[in-house]
Amino acid sequence: MIRISYPDHAFKIREPQQGKEEIWDELRRSWVRLTPEEWVRQNFIQYLLGVQGYPASNMAVERMIRLGELNKRFDLLVFDRNAQPWMMVECKAINEHLDQRVLWQVLRYNMALPVKHLVITNGEECHAFVKGATDFETLDGFPSWPPVQ
Repeated sequence: MIRISYPDHAFKIREPQQGKEEIWDELRRSWVRLTPEEWVRQNFIQYLLGVQGYPASNMAVERMIRLGELNKRFDLLVFDRNAQPWMMVECKAINEHLDQRVLWQVLRYNMALPVKHLVITNGEECHAFVKGATDFETLDGFPSWPPVQ
């Protein structure tokens, strides 16, 4: 498990007409519903930007991918300097356990959109994996930016 120290960030939060809180997503440049999973995603994005030094221009949030007959959405995708998918992140709510089911979810997404690194997090726990010769191997630390080609 990788320990993460989230940076302080002045998130913009509002309560719209429907009574559901929203948070400003700097990458999508829009207000999104503030769910427990979204809170983890937004903090993790700030960790990648502020601590790891990943450029915002190399990130995509909640985009659709086709998985067989199903349309799914990944949480966060990081592209390398050649604009190729490099790392996929699956975020879960802080109270959700990161078990085999979560790992299999991101592995299925990887079939549709292959990447070198996979990350699963619930905000407290974080696990990272790198594609090896035949399988994904667990990492002790977080993949650094810029990616090594």
